[in-house]
Amino acid sequence: MPELIFNAFVMNTVSHIQHGLWRHPAARQHDFNDVRVWIDLAKTLEAGLFDAIFFADVVGLYGPLHGDYAVNAREGLQIPNNDPSILLAALATHTEHLGLALTSSVLQAHPFEFARRASTLDHISNGRLAWNIVTSTQENAARNFGFERLVEHDTRYDWAGEYVDVVYKLWEGSWDDGALLRDKTSGVFSDASRIHKINHAGKRYRVEGPHLPSPSPQRTPFLFQAGSSPAGRRFAAANAEGQFISTPNPRVAAELIAETRALARGFGRRDEDIKFLQGFAFVIGSTEEEAKRREAEYDAFVSIDGFLAHSNLGVSQDTGEPYPADTKLADIQTNGGRSHIEWLRKARPDREPTVGDLARLVARRHPRLVGTPESIADELETWQQAGIDGVNLINWFIPGSYEEFNLYLLPELQKRGLAKRAYRPGTLREKIFGSPRLPDRHPASRYRGAFAAPSVAAAE
Repeated sequence: MPELIFNAFVMNTVSHIQHGLWRHPAARQHDFNDVRVWIDLAKTLEAGLFDAIFFADVVGLYGPLHGDYAVNAREGLQIPNNDPSILLAALATHTEHLGLALTSSVLQAHPFEFARRASTLDHISNGRLAWNIVTSTQENAARNFGFERLVEHDTRYDWAGEYVDVVYKLWEGSWDDGALLRDKTSGVFSDASRIHKINHAGKRYRVEGPHLPSPSPQRTPFLFQAGSSPAGRRFAAANAEGQFISTPNPRVAAELIAETRALARGFGRRDEDIKFLQGFAFVIGSTEEEAKRREAEYDAFVSIDGFLAHSNLGVSQDTGEPYPADTKLADIQTNGGRSHIEWLRKARPDREPTVGDLARLVARRHPRLVGTPESIADELETWQQAGIDGVNLINWFIPGSYEEFNLYLLPELQKRGLAKRAYRPGTLREKIFGSPRLPDRHPASRYRGAFAAPSVAAAE
């Protein structure tokens, strides 16, 4: 049975997913500004052989256009939050194997600047950087960067398509292999003939180049994507190496994975080119009864207001007015969170869920596996048989949720061959796929050598 990939799903904020749990006596996420909290967590994760620490991020408030944000502030609902890319630089120097995944939206950074920052982080970490490609779903985020409203949903993925095209050109094509010489004898540091301007001219961007950093260990960071709308799945099928999914049960997971892999084949990729990581929250007990008691303890801290505000669905994104309780989720018109609506609808296959169902459904959006290490391992085997390749582990609180995983669940998973016993050498991509570079069938590969001047022999 193949080993599963394990990522720790976190955010440099107070309340990321499990709203209200920052108030738990064992929680340290209220001290998220303290870099020592994250350094300690990164060391805990590396001790537990996690593949990566996966940082979510947003650049705007959840809620409707011109909406009130009192709940966001009261609950610490992803405000305040900090830039994960700066934090990753610190974590890179305190770890050796742990992958470092950051979320960055096409909305928030020009692709030339982002490509430079990503290459720098990949150098600092010796090839452990991953990028979660997102298009942003908050109206406030769009207005923070000078737009009146979010661009229409599917158009945002067209935007993302040009964005990745630019960074692929910079990462894969601007510097040829062998351009960096560092030759003290000749006095030549880099061979200018092997460094190229990309001269990109597209609908949104004009980028001359060249890429300023030399090629990093992976060149292109490991690529994650999380969209499960039709447009999101198409984008993931073309570009992603890891897709974060959040499905209500193994049957739905199997359907989504099969659909995405079929799309990937249409782009000339192979089924094994994309790893699918399901989001889970674990509640571990020495007995089933103890696990249920702990679940009830956690639920006592849950903020329903926080979950509803995070869902972005309970009020109109245009007027800010609440939808009537009998409004069907299928009838909600929203330019963000389409994948969230699809998850909620599939969570109630018996009928079309309504706005009145939101509080209960949203609080259970990410499946919980509650039980003993043995029973949780049993369930993970079932999910693996449905097609998942790994887990994005959602914490109830930091660092305890991950310490409990290491202490109680990891040994059982290792015993069954579901978790590794040691890290493989090399970059993050080498650890997961066995190669430091993207395969030739990935769209980024078409820019390798694309900007080199034709040779005299070729011209003749």
